[in-house]
Amino acid sequence: MSLSFLLNTEEQPFYSAKYQDLSLLLPSRLGLTLQGFQSEGGYEMTATKPSEHQSTWQPVLGEQAEIEDHYHQVSVTFSPREGGSPDLTIEARCYDEGFAFRYRLSQPGDFTITDEATEFTFAGDYPLWSTREVEGDYHESKLSDLSKNRIRPIVIEIPEGPFVALGEAALVDSARMRFQPAAGKKHTVRPHLAGPIRARDTFVSPWRYVMVGANEGELIENKTLVPNLNEPCALADTSWIRPGKAIRAELATDQAKACVDVAVKMNFQHLLLDAGWYGPERSNASDATTVTVDPNRSHGDFDLPEIIRYAKENGIGVFLYVNRRALEKQLDTLLPLYKEWGISGIKFGFVNVGSQEWTIWLHEAIKKCAEHELMVDVHDHYLPTGWSRTYPNLLTQEGIGGNEQMPTAEHNVNLAYTRYLCGAGDYTICYYSGRLQTTRAHQIAASVVYYSPLQLIFWYDKPQTIRFTPELDLFREVPVTWDETRFVEGEIGEYVALARRKGERWFIGVLNSQREREVTLDLDFLREGTNYQTQVFADGEPVGEAPKKVACSSLVVDRGDKLTAKMARNGGAAFLLTPRSE
Repeated sequence: MSLSFLLNTEEQPFYSAKYQDLSLLLPSRLGLTLQGFQSEGGYEMTATKPSEHQSTWQPVLGEQAEIEDHYHQVSVTFSPREGGSPDLTIEARCYDEGFAFRYRLSQPGDFTITDEATEFTFAGDYPLWSTREVEGDYHESKLSDLSKNRIRPIVIEIPEGPFVALGEAALVDSARMRFQPAAGKKHTVRPHLAGPIRARDTFVSPWRYVMVGANEGELIENKTLVPNLNEPCALADTSWIRPGKAIRAELATDQAKACVDVAVKMNFQHLLLDAGWYGPERSNASDATTVTVDPNRSHGDFDLPEIIRYAKENGIGVFLYVNRRALEKQLDTLLPLYKEWGISGIKFGFVNVGSQEWTIWLHEAIKKCAEHELMVDVHDHYLPTGWSRTYPNLLTQEGIGGNEQMPTAEHNVNLAYTRYLCGAGDYTICYYSGRLQTTRAHQIAASVVYYSPLQLIFWYDKPQTIRFTPELDLFREVPVTWDETRFVEGEIGEYVALARRKGERWFIGVLNSQREREVTLDLDFLREGTNYQTQVFADGEPVGEAPKKVACSSLVVDRGDKLTAKMARNGGAAFLLTPRSE
């Protein structure tokens, strides 16, 4: 991977990128627009400062036990020839996994950034996958079809070349960007900021990254680029952070206790009490310091202290849902109170996102939660940019089209190649719901394929419907953080197979799209000379006419063997491989 910086004929800053011998990006514009400043005479390149960094680090939460952080960096300063505009410094890093750059400005006093001129110019009208809605489907189209307001990341396939993902990392105190076509320029993508950015004396932008993989599977393995672009963990003590699986309970004491009992049997770690426990969540009059159940959500007597006591007695943590209306007006009162109550975390609901103001508010709120040893799950339209490295009490976030929408199997497959590139996603796995568009084996496999350090399982299900049948062993055993992750095989839009290791055990999840499929999986990631007892969870009826049927079986394999996944349309398969002690 290599980057070049240059001035065009009008003396404006540009860059280009090469991947191996391929021209990845043609000369593409750089720059920011500052209110009240204009450089009439163009720029000159006045300074470059190269450096190299190599280290490894261990995430508190992650898909790898150890992450390599190796890059070549250069700082390039462009100075205006005339006028009062400040110098523009570009800090750029090249990794094996792609490249990234950010802007740095120094200007005494207050100033406002009103626009960003960054462009990503490709050589052709390449296929891309994007969506306009945070919870929407990623559809395949062409660069020429790109419309405004596409969320990050977007994924682009270069024929006879790599896959790339364009995105944003370390968005903490700036305005969010989305993507749009550049007016009057073919095959060019540019950011659109969600409002002005106000700064004083110094401004450092979020990173703009181009993640690169030889194929769509390598793109999945290269998503460590995003946490690498964020600051190291800011918390001296993380022992209180407890990732895990969770079950949601209706607002009734007996139902919540029954869910705790399920959590214990299923090796879950948390109970979620969702919206309505302190009144109608969308009412500004609702007080989240009180237990005043919304009558429309009540399912019987609700004794929150007793639920928390019973959960803690059984080793289960409790998450409480709090809508943004209460968080915005009561946060500093709620956090010490909730710590006193003994809960483990908060699910933020319907937070405002986009503008600099709300970006700052949200990240400051997560910091404050850490001060009170409270974990966080941010729901609705917040998308991760890697900040869980810095504040790992941010376990997960929604920002995804999960089972609240009951999406198609094709959508679910594409999530692994698109949305999950930027970080964890709270997909809310269902199992018994009759509204599912997939098989149950597909949902089981999703618990392996989808990364979320707080994994909600049995969404929309009730404790009395859970049967503890053999196929639920996978839900019982699956971890939510990992020591190693491998892409096994797949194709965007068709299927995806991931292998993940925790300790000595391997879990494999395969999600299939909308036609029957049989795939043969290599096991070259297994330890040499070791036999593995393998539990198989597969579609019980390969055509797809019986989506609720899951076939369980067992066999012994080693590194030289292959596993076959025979999947129904909208189906899936999962495997649990445990070393034999023989």
